[in-house]
Amino acid sequence: QVQLVESGGGLVQAGDSLRLSCAASGRTFSNHVMAWFRQAPGKEREFVAGINYVHRTASADSVKGRCTISRDNAENTVYLQMNGLKPEDTGVYYCAAFTSPYSGISRSPNDYGYWGQGTQVTVST
Repeated sequence: QVQLVESGGGLVQAGDSLRLSCAASGRTFSNHVMAWFRQAPGKEREFVAGINYVHRTASADSVKGRCTISRDNAENTVYLQMNGLKPEDTGVYYCAAFTSPYSGISRSPNDYGYWGQGTQVTVST
């Protein structure tokens, strides 16, 4: 059974930092694009950052310069380091694995076949 389990969310103040983790089990995703998405109340799920199998990354303009995605293939884990958090970063953060290996980084949630349950990030003013 494939599982993606996120952790590291919480309630923080504007300007604080958080490090989210996503641990995969049930199969290895070392050759798959891994990504973070987020969803605020009443809004669509949006791409935050992605990383491919050669560690090339992409991020949304809204978080560029503040968020860094990384992965540890030996641990089957992907991370999202978020600095300078803003209230607009509030939402449920989801980890996702691309359906097929050796692909480019897609910003569409429809291309990801594996999802975690999400972790809440709340940034207060």
